[in-house]
Amino acid sequence: MTSSQLDPVKAAVAAHWNRRAASFDSDFGHSIAIPEERAAWDRILDLVVAGRDGLDALDAGCGTGFLSFELARRGHRVTGIDFAASMLEEARRKAADNGLTVRFEQGDAENLRFPAASFDLVVSRHVLWTLPHPEAAIDEWIRVLRPGGRLAVIDGQFDPNFIAPQRENARDSGEYAAIGGQLPFLGGRPATEIEALFRAKGLTGIGSDPVADLVAAHMARMEQAGREPQARRRYVAWGNVPG
Repeated sequence: MTSSQLDPVKAAVAAHWNRRAASFDSDFGHSIAIPEERAAWDRILDLVVAGRDGLDALDAGCGTGFLSFELARRGHRVTGIDFAASMLEEARRKAADNGLTVRFEQGDAENLRFPAASFDLVVSRHVLWTLPHPEAAIDEWIRVLRPGGRLAVIDGQFDPNFIAPQRENARDSGEYAAIGGQLPFLGGRPATEIEALFRAKGLTGIGSDPVADLVAAHMARMEQAGREPQARRRYVAWGNVPG
């Protein structure tokens, strides 16, 4: 039995994403649809891997595999974990359809089953806000990194008045309405706070980027879809394990 089955908060989170798995990739922001998005993600992933080849990478909270596949296409050995089984089914289907080798496993980002020093890179995308114990997750992600390994978090800080240009906003869903008070990072956190948290955890070489190109690409995509363009605060933040 997974921890998401034992923990009612995590069970509610898993239920939400299981329900949305089949349509997840069609929602805005969960895919690459225009050249500007492609260029932005290429630059962001260059920042994440920092010029290193052949990494053992963990995609924590992988969903349907967006980051996992981007890293695998760049020649990295990728493991993706998520506690929403239906998300993993979609990810495995996409891997098979595209001839990509990624190991997908059901797991809890706050309680990893991997031994210490298993990976060169841990990356997450819009995951911390979904967790009841986000700092515990960061501790786990650091634990499984090798000396010199990198933790990279792609995230944002969200305006509660912002209406997401997709068919459903998770934060307004019934599942999250019941547990929102138990998710400390529900509204996101600014990059400066994540950097300070990394520093407090002993990481070095800490930095961040506001991904203005991705924000602009998302606005262009909204405009092309006939939606009112609205900027959202996004960033990628990173830090390295000493050694």
